[in-house]
Amino acid sequence: MDALWIILDVYIVFVVVLFILSIVLKNKKIFIYSLFCGVVLAIAILVGYAPEGKLKMAKWLFTDQEHGINLRFYIPFLFIVLIGKELRLELDNIRPQEIGTIRTISSSQSSKGAIIDAVYYLAERKIGAIITIEKHNSLDQYAEKAIQMNSDISKELLINIFEPNTPLHDGAVIIRGDKIRCAGAYYVLTQSESGDKTMGSRHRAALGISEVSDALTIVCSEETGHISITTEGIMLRVSDREKLVEYIDMFLK
Repeated sequence: MDALWIILDVYIVFVVVLFILSIVLKNKKIFIYSLFCGVVLAIAILVGYAPEGKLKMAKWLFTDQEHGINLRFYIPFLFIVLIGKELRLELDNIRPQEIGTIRTISSSQSSKGAIIDAVYYLAERKIGAIITIEKHNSLDQYAEKAIQMNSDISKELLINIFEPNTPLHDGAVIIRGDKIRCAGAYYVLTQSESGDKTMGSRHRAALGISEVSDALTIVCSEETGHISITTEGIMLRVSDREKLVEYIDMFLK
């Protein structure tokens, strides 16, 4: 019986650690904040166990002997404050029906062709656009605040959505499988300082959604007509149609 409890104990700890790691390693911001808090916690523990009379300056910084306060006990609260928003977004991506399964959504060749045709039509006319294609992570938390469509994908519909001076042209389109899930969606802009400082809001939004999900986003610049894609926090310029076809096929394979 004792062996059963030991196995159960190890299994519970394993599941919890695996769940935490899956969130930490998938989201770059959470990973960086976790690394920062881990380093601070390690230093605080080292200072706390240092012999009396040693590391005096560090002890003054990390502890308040007069009031019995030790900084390491506040690190978890600091961690929660830092990752609060990102953690909520990650938890929103977890749906009860998806736990224990991998949700795979793919678009048909006709839908891919309609997306590519629309993107190049818009780019040639320097019409700004942002189109996000879901993969495994649900983007319902953004779609629910946008204009619901659930329409079949077509070149004409995508072009009409992004026509200048129309109600939906500034937001993003979210595509799920062979359906346009919604239009007029808005994302949190990336806070990364590594990108081009002259990037517009569409490109920063595309990078932002790629940092918190595994979606692929296509962006058309209204200033230059250039086409870019973002995924996993990386933005790539697409030089020709064949390259865009290749990226989409790889993403949705």
